[in-house]
Amino acid sequence: MKHLKSLLFATALFIGATSFMAAQSKIAHIDTQKLIEAMPEYKKADDEIAKLGQTYQATIQESIKELEAKLKQYDAEASAQTQEENQKRMQEVESMKQSLGQYQQQAQQGLEKKRFDLLKPITEKAKAAIEKVAATQGFDYVLEAGGLIVAKGKDLMADVKAEMGI
Repeated sequence: MKHLKSLLFATALFIGATSFMAAQSKIAHIDTQKLIEAMPEYKKADDEIAKLGQTYQATIQESIKELEAKLKQYDAEASAQTQEENQKRMQEVESMKQSLGQYQQQAQQGLEKKRFDLLKPITEKAKAAIEKVAATQGFDYVLEAGGLIVAKGKDLMADVKAEMGI
């Protein structure tokens, strides 16, 4: 009977130790934003987005100059025009303002879509590299470093950069 109790105690101890070891998951962390910004593809995408933004901005500035010139012209000629003509001109100016506002919204949406389209494959590539390094090194969890208060686990940045060749 005493032998059976010892065996049960040893079995319980073994199961407890095994459970404790299983609960000790390996955790690492990485700052994905810094990783993505270090990728050469990100620099190209960022340059392309900036160039597109400058193109939109130049078009908007040109439209504003046209609108201001038209307003100045109409103000100067207002006294020589009929009430109906001045009303028609004001409607034209309002229409130009609305068109400019719509273009600005479309430009912003176009810029956001371009950013999403260019950055999606970059973030997917970074995620795949993080997953590969984590699996290779036996990590169960990889946390975003930006939100951590205490980061005592392994930082995967150098290993993931090495995996990606950057």
